[in-house]
Amino acid sequence: MAAARTTEERIRDYLGSKLPAARDLTLSDFVQTAGGWSHEIYIFYANWKEDGRERREGFCLRKDPGSGLLRELSSLKEQFAVIKALEKTAAPTPKAYWYEEDPSLLGGPFFVMEKVEGEVPNPWSRAGKQFYAEAAKRGKLPRSFVEALASLHNLDWRAAGLDFIGVPGPGKDFALREIEKWEILIRQSISKPEPVLTEVLMWLKANAPQAQRLAFVHGAYRSGNLIIRDDAIAAIIDWELQVIGDPMYDVAYVLSDLNREGSPLLSCVVDRDFFLDYYERLTGLKVDLEICRYYEILYMMRSTAFWLSASGLFAEGRNKDLRLARTTYSVPVVLDMAAKALGF
Repeated sequence: MAAARTTEERIRDYLGSKLPAARDLTLSDFVQTAGGWSHEIYIFYANWKEDGRERREGFCLRKDPGSGLLRELSSLKEQFAVIKALEKTAAPTPKAYWYEEDPSLLGGPFFVMEKVEGEVPNPWSRAGKQFYAEAAKRGKLPRSFVEALASLHNLDWRAAGLDFIGVPGPGKDFALREIEKWEILIRQSISKPEPVLTEVLMWLKANAPQAQRLAFVHGAYRSGNLIIRDDAIAAIIDWELQVIGDPMYDVAYVLSDLNREGSPLLSCVVDRDFFLDYYERLTGLKVDLEICRYYEILYMMRSTAFWLSASGLFAEGRNKDLRLARTTYSVPVVLDMAAKALGF
């Protein structure tokens, strides 16, 4: 009886079907990364001969394991379409190559994109904090960090064809849509009443702000979701939470203490005053700190939804990743932060 083919062998065979002119195709430096809570991520190089020349290209494959953190709210098909649409814009993103829904190929839907060369230091590790602190002193990375965010908020999302991800109505509709989305995940995940979470949801609904304009928003713009090369942003990654919405949603995420854990710098890389000033100059937008405070509390609710989903998936036996089990301890921590933010 023939041995079952490994994931690496199946990916190699798939690439061979997409590169019909390739001869002697092999994969090297094949790694399944530890990053990513919703998808399996594989990084590798493909090596082959074509027209008598040696070729070598880097690829990244994202696969839906069927039990990711965001459950039904995450769509690889949408992520692929977003990255494809961004290729013709100024936003630094990888090239998107192929999307496949057929589960017989790898056991679930997946897409293949360019492997962008660079580093993605973990901002919560000691080494990552040191990397960003040293880069911040050199000055180039903080500027690039703000410029990359501004490139998202300045792009013409209708012209790029990004309206397929959903366009909120006027006024408060964006904030209310975000609340509804994460409330669905909470209802799918919660196993016992969380009174503080109920209070937070009620406050968010009652105080929803109006968006000053609609922009293309990443939803999780921070160090750790950016590939760094030569002290600059080579690519923005982790396209899972993008929306058309209030650009202050991204600004609030950068300003949030949730994303700098002990660092005096926003997202461990940029001075607060410099970020606010340079962002306003690049976008022509006025940063509304009160609205940002609202969105930071919304992020606390969203983080609670994430951790409830993650710990629930582990408890249900649907995902064996131990990182998900540990998120049980994060739920009361984030809810305590939200309660303090609201003066409970």
